[in-house]
Amino acid sequence: RISISCLLPASWHFSISPVGCPRILNTTLRQIVVIGILAAAVSLLYYSLVVVRNKYGRAYRDKRFHRYLARVTDTEATDTNNPNLNYGIVVDCGSSGSRIFVYCWPRHNGNPHDLLDIKQMRDKNRKPVVMKIKPGISEFASSPEKVSDYISPLLSFAAEHVPRAKHKETPLYILCTAGMRILPESQQKAILEDLLTDIPVHFDFLFSDSHAEVISGKQEGVYAWIGINFVLGRFEHTDDEDEAIVEVHVPGSENKEAIFRKRTVGILDMGGVSTQIAYEVPKTVSFASSQQEEVAKNLLAEFNLGCDAHQTDHVYRVYVATFLGFGGNAARQRYEDSLFASTVLKNRLLGQQTGVTSDSPYLDPCLPLDAQDEIQQNGQIMYLRGTGDFNLCREIIQPFMNKTNETQTSLNGVYQPAVHFQNSEFYGFSEFYYCTEDVLRMGGDYNAAKFTKAAKDYCATKWSVLRERFDRGLYASHADLHRLKYQCFKSAWMYEVFHSGFSFPVSYSNLKTALQVYDKEVQWTLGAILYRTRFLPLRDIQQENFRGSHSHWRSFSFVYNHYLFFVCFLIVLLSILLYLLRLRRIHRRMLRNSSSTSLWIEEGLPPQKIAGPL
Repeated sequence: RISISCLLPASWHFSISPVGCPRILNTTLRQIVVIGILAAAVSLLYYSLVVVRNKYGRAYRDKRFHRYLARVTDTEATDTNNPNLNYGIVVDCGSSGSRIFVYCWPRHNGNPHDLLDIKQMRDKNRKPVVMKIKPGISEFASSPEKVSDYISPLLSFAAEHVPRAKHKETPLYILCTAGMRILPESQQKAILEDLLTDIPVHFDFLFSDSHAEVISGKQEGVYAWIGINFVLGRFEHTDDEDEAIVEVHVPGSENKEAIFRKRTVGILDMGGVSTQIAYEVPKTVSFASSQQEEVAKNLLAEFNLGCDAHQTDHVYRVYVATFLGFGGNAARQRYEDSLFASTVLKNRLLGQQTGVTSDSPYLDPCLPLDAQDEIQQNGQIMYLRGTGDFNLCREIIQPFMNKTNETQTSLNGVYQPAVHFQNSEFYGFSEFYYCTEDVLRMGGDYNAAKFTKAAKDYCATKWSVLRERFDRGLYASHADLHRLKYQCFKSAWMYEVFHSGFSFPVSYSNLKTALQVYDKEVQWTLGAILYRTRFLPLRDIQQENFRGSHSHWRSFSFVYNHYLFFVCFLIVLLSILLYLLRLRRIHRRMLRNSSSTSLWIEEGLPPQKIAGPL
């Protein structure tokens, strides 16, 4: 006989004997079934905890792929029948025209640490809901009463795409940039007054006095920085060790400990007229003088992107500076003006005829070899012929950086806080991309040594060879002869601005030149709508908390609800099993007592009294 017993969780005892095997086998099977059920419950609980933990514990890692998948999902048509979608409208009133952008986003997830998931609305044909009209709004400075009629087609276009039921809760922002900035304040005010008066009469959008304004270059730069980093997912929280992080001293909380969060990217944007730089300054800055501190106040922007003003998770300190005259075309114009003036003066003093005729041209190192060009000023023509000397071109244009001997300064001697080159990342747009990609075909990750070699080779190539390559379609499809002629100069200018002007070391390897982010052009209007709607999540959070009297429990995540459910399930199951085992023991005791009584009766003896429970 083999006896097996277990004291916990109840007193179990069964035997295996060669005699009466079938009866004992039934008993053993019942016990095995009970143990099997218990083991299954424990396994189910363990499995659920592991799966749920893996699923939600890696939520932030999964978010890394969300932005890449957005390249596909963002191109889908917006479901206007979805009642949970919200909409927002931004009108960009620029100098040459006005464009309207319509954005949409689902209900906020209720987590005050997360931002709204704003995307550009797409129509049934999957095209972005964007419309542009000309001329610029500043053209109506002398007739401000016509501004509302001028902008009405844009608003009608947006009204056709935003569901009618959503109009009254859809914020409308009309933000004016460069063209309006140069107007007198009285004319700016008259134009804005006309918009604020007439638009609410004809449209039901959410439009208040603060929704129409002329924004500064600093604001525009901040919005552009917000838009780029939002698309790249740099405002999301992460515990992933693979993500680059940065130590941040939150503005306004100098006495608190530093926090660690995702590293944001800086942006470099060189247009035709101006160049702009914007990047986060994670640590508290110091100033060389009180004058520098005053200048820095106009260049540093501190803001909170979160919906809770008391939370510091999304408080950022960003440096933004715009340099007029430092764009690619403006720089070439400044260079030619200086060249013309200095050559005319030298000819007069030395009695020379340099550049006067095509037979005696000025030898310009910033043009490709043997390329010819002309400078026309005041009815005079100066003839140029390229020598294609990249290094000499760089030396000649260095004084145009207007650098000073002061510390922490950049172009024009403007204050620039230190960049942590070992732990930073920048994106270069517009001319930074065109210079590296259109002709040199090396856009993307920037390498100074490779770029310099490619630029030298290009400048030293004969113009006739470059023309032949152009005719064979070896360059980018949108590259034209103007790009070919001035590529040498613009390459040198971009290089000097980046390395001499902004003081990035030649070994810096974290610059990416790009035209688009995730296959789409990111406008500053995305950053504007994100910043200006930052308090809207509070509405969703308050509504969620208002539903039901037990809203406190809703603050727990789905993961903890699973934990609670399976713990309760296990407790109930164990209680039932213990209860059944207790009944079984009582039933066995009664059977033993009854069999004992029957034995006494069969032998003719009086049954003995059995002590009952006290």
